[in-house]
Amino acid sequence: MKKIILVISILTGFSLLKAQDTYYLTLEESIEISKQKSYSMLKLRQDIKIAEYNLKSATSRLKTHVDLAFNLPQYTKGTGEWTDSLGRISSYYSIEKLNYSGALVINQPLITDGNIYMSGALTGTNDKNLDERYARLNTRIGFNQPLDAFYGYNAIKSGLKRAELAYEQSYKALKREELDLVYQVSSSYYNLLSLQKSAEIAFLDLERQTEAQEISKNKYAAGLIREVDALQMEVDLAEAQNNYALAVLNQDAASNSLKELLGIGLKDSVVLKSNFDYKVIVVDPEVAVKLALKNRSELREQEIQIEQQKLYVKQQKAAGMIKSSIDAYWGKEGIGGPLRVSSYDAIELSYNNYFNRPPVFGIGLTVRIPVFDWGENRALVRASESRLKQYTYRKEELERQIETQVRNLVANVNNSLKRLQLLEKNVKVAEKSFEITRQRYSDGDIDSQSLALERNRLNNAYTSHLRAYINYQLTLADLMRKTCEEF
Repeated sequence: MKKIILVISILTGFSLLKAQDTYYLTLEESIEISKQKSYSMLKLRQDIKIAEYNLKSATSRLKTHVDLAFNLPQYTKGTGEWTDSLGRISSYYSIEKLNYSGALVINQPLITDGNIYMSGALTGTNDKNLDERYARLNTRIGFNQPLDAFYGYNAIKSGLKRAELAYEQSYKALKREELDLVYQVSSSYYNLLSLQKSAEIAFLDLERQTEAQEISKNKYAAGLIREVDALQMEVDLAEAQNNYALAVLNQDAASNSLKELLGIGLKDSVVLKSNFDYKVIVVDPEVAVKLALKNRSELREQEIQIEQQKLYVKQQKAAGMIKSSIDAYWGKEGIGGPLRVSSYDAIELSYNNYFNRPPVFGIGLTVRIPVFDWGENRALVRASESRLKQYTYRKEELERQIETQVRNLVANVNNSLKRLQLLEKNVKVAEKSFEITRQRYSDGDIDSQSLALERNRLNNAYTSHLRAYINYQLTLADLMRKTCEEF
């Protein structure tokens, strides 16, 4: 049989052997494949990228921004009007101008929600009607600071905090989905493993029943047993054949479910590599509860919602506060024209005038006082505070739910382990008992009914042990998912 080594990904750190469309998988390999191909994981990874870009955008707001603007050129032609002292139109005149300009603005946002800026601009106009040209050169440095940012709401700090919380929330959601996916794959894997083992048990039972039927056939031919006993053996053989066929069908259905989950072609075959070993793990419920309350992403996500709501409450309160800001600037201007000179001469005149003119400056304090709004903002604040209490109550409720879940799971894990160890001994006893019974039937000491009862007892022992093993592994996997910790 030709074997092909299929390397899933260098980054995943594992490889699969594929022999004519047959995948040999361990649980760990199945989990890694699902992480790479699951649509829910792919979607959440994009959510992480979105939150990461939003966080980068929020941090970039605090960096220096530089903007250039050019008008190269702008041509206008139209009609203007003259008005008298009463505002009545007295005459019209034509307008035809060619404007050009260039401006540089450097803005530095401040963590205090204000900003410092520097600007420089050169503008020129060519008046076609009057055949005149003039230019204007100006520079300015300014400062703006909202004073309510110190006692009310700081938009820059809050925006940065929101972006950080959103990124963390997306990351926690991805981790939670990953844990759920691991459990989902584990459940599907162990379900298939259980059905594969059930098919093996059914096949062994078929072999044993075939052997017993041959013995009864020979005994009947020799006249050692009654015809009804021989017929009963044929019925038991037919039942064993039917049970094996049904086990194979169930195995195929579970195999298709796992292949669909892993993104493997339905025409391919899956063989699970497991020797049914297990770790003996006894979990302390107090330790498990402590780990769950520390690691569970749902709790942190709830805390993030509380922090986000606190920011919203603060923002809503600030909407009803006195708002004020300080604005200040200092700059210089130079004007050349309007004169019948070239554009270059107009610019040179504005440049010379720039140094001869005194500087311009200004400073001012702006205050806005809300007087009366019929209690609108107060109602919105109360609503947001109530929503904050809801999130707090939800967190407390979630903590109790997690503690209850984990304690119940720990009890199930410990009980499942005890049952598994007990049923291991039961299998050994049933195997020995069946060998003795089969030999006694072969010797003619017992009838076929006694052999059938012993065979059913052995099958039940195998099945019970298999279910106990699967239950222990799934319960342990669920506990790892609920505590976010490996045991």
